[in-house]
Amino acid sequence: MNMYGGEPAHEILDLYPPQGQWTEEDYFALPERNRHLELSEGRIIVPPHPTPRHQRVVLKVASELRTFVREQRLGEVFVAPVPVRLWPGKIREPDVFFVAREHLDRVGDQVCGVPDLVVEVTSPGTERADRIEKFSEYARAGIREYWLVDPAAATVEVFVLERGVYVLAARGTFEERVASRLLPGFGVTLAET
Repeated sequence: MNMYGGEPAHEILDLYPPQGQWTEEDYFALPERNRHLELSEGRIIVPPHPTPRHQRVVLKVASELRTFVREQRLGEVFVAPVPVRLWPGKIREPDVFFVAREHLDRVGDQVCGVPDLVVEVTSPGTERADRIEKFSEYARAGIREYWLVDPAAATVEVFVLERGVYVLAARGTFEERVASRLLPGFGVTLAET
């Protein structure tokens, strides 16, 4: 019995599919949640809670990107946790993403389709996923620009999709302004995060 007098909490897990057998239907049937959950190859992925520094960087990038996008009437900017379907059965929740005005039909009530630009802020617990798994998944899905922001190294890398492969378009430190190729005129300096 658990401290509340009921059955052990782990028995709740019996109500859900085993790892490797999750479907999108199972994923979206989960009760309201207050943290990131991703679906990949039939598995639920629970990224670690973000740190305050991670969130400061996310908020800085998101607010500057949102301001730029709104002023130029270019589309919409979202922050996690908002599910993004890269393809059937592959759902990620990028830290920050932009959907261009001409693709706003991809924004649904429950899930968004493939964005035009994604920003991931790395942490020790997400570095491998951000730099390897998501790097190839986002390219495969056709996301035109991918930003990797590394607070530990104080660097920003901007990759653009060319013939289905990401190519480094810009790299700088938090002290330098790093600019988007997809959104001419947009760039960020993260020195004070």
